[in-house]
This record gives sequence, structure tokens and C-alpha cells, in this order.
Amino acid sequence: MPTCDRPPKVSTRTWGAALGRRALMLMLLVLSPALQAEPVEGKNFTTLTPPQPTSQHTRIEVVEFFSYGCPHCAHFHPLLSAWVAKLPPDVLFRRVPVGFNRDPWINLQRTYYALDATGDLARLDGPLFRALHEERKPLIDESSIADWVSHNGGNAEKFTAAYTSLAVNRQSFQADQMAEEYHVEGVPVLAIDGRYLAHAEPSADEEQALKDLLANADELIARVRKERGPVKRTSPPPASKAPRPM
Repeated sequence: MPTCDRPPKVSTRTWGAALGRRALMLMLLVLSPALQAEPVEGKNFTTLTPPQPTSQHTRIEVVEFFSYGCPHCAHFHPLLSAWVAKLPPDVLFRRVPVGFNRDPWINLQRTYYALDATGDLARLDGPLFRALHEERKPLIDESSIADWVSHNGGNAEKFTAAYTSLAVNRQSFQADQMAEEYHVEGVPVLAIDGRYLAHAEPSADEEQALKDLLANADELIARVRKERGPVKRTSPPPASKAPRPM
């Protein structure tokens, strides 16, 4: 599946390891259809070692790692939104923007958290993708993004205050740290309950690959649900008896 990849770290990663992973994925592509019926480790998903903590233990957490600067994430957004709207009650969805040490992406990462702080995220989320990838607007720094926000019904001063706040600094740092701990090397990708990273096999058909990513996520959610076992329901407290009439 096409992804926007993290720039390689020369000091810690080797080309040999990357080539080995790609070779494994190519080998798995020739597996028989029968073997491909269920998600295949290394092709449809990877197991996180060690498993990562989630924000809520009572529900299955799905995390989208993404960037507004990634064209594949922009194409994924409407498909993902429709999928999220149909998630069952036992699944919790949240998003984590990545910076990948790219200045424009770091600025857009901060934009996500700033819009969330000002209450404009739900309204400007989709329009920001469109502004970047369809209208080709050069939203690359605080000034240009604040100007765009003000021209789209937001308050530039409130946005700038949030964008430069310590809270957004902290959230951006934590997002990058989380992406590292989840071994996120490209986006979009979906993390399932801190245990798996769902992805799709390479394909020239981007839309189909993105749909396959969601299908693989569905399979992994079902797997986690099975691994967790039946939900234990707590019994309600016994009803108090009505007082006897005097």
C-alpha cells in the first residue's frame, strides 16, 4: 500500500533490514488465496513487541497515525470517517498526527492539536486536507496556517495562542514518542489495541489498498475481541426492599 514514509535514521537503521522486510512482503504476495483468507503476519499486519499501553482498558483501541501533509492520508480520510461512524460500542477510535522530523509536517501536527484546543477540529479537519492536496495551498508554517484558519471561520489569535502553547508542545512531543514506540515507519497506518499494526499489501490501486487496510483492521479487532474473551458484566446491586408500612 502506498504510504508516506519516515525518513531513515542512518545511525540506527540499516538498508539490509529494510530490504529484508520488503523481500518478505514480496514473498508473501505469492501465497495461495486460501492462506490469504485471514490476515498474514508481515503482509497484512505486524505484531507490536512489546505491546503498548492503551488509553482505555475496557474497550478495544484503534489509533490512526497520519499527517495532513500525506496525500495517502488525505485519500484515506473519507473512507476512514465512514468506517469510524459504524464502529461498535466496544471500540474506541483516536488519531495521532506524526511529524517524522519534517518541518512542514511538524507544523501540521501542531495544527491538529491547536484546532482541537480551539474547538475547530471537527469543522476544519476535512477542509484542511482539501486545501493542501486539492487546492494546493502552501500551508507550511504558523503564519500561513493561521491565515487560512481565519479565512475559514476560525479565530487567528486563538489559534496562534493554542499553536504556541505548552499544551500543544507536550501533545506533539507525546505523539512523536508514541509513533516511535509503535514502530510507525509510514502513514496512514492503524494500531489495534496496542498489539498490532494493520496495513495492506502493495498495490497499484490505492483506493483498494486503503479499503484492504480497513478490512485488515476489522479482522484484527475481531482477533483482539476473541483474545480478550467474553465481556464480564458486573451484576447490578440488589434492589432495596420497600420499607414495611408501620
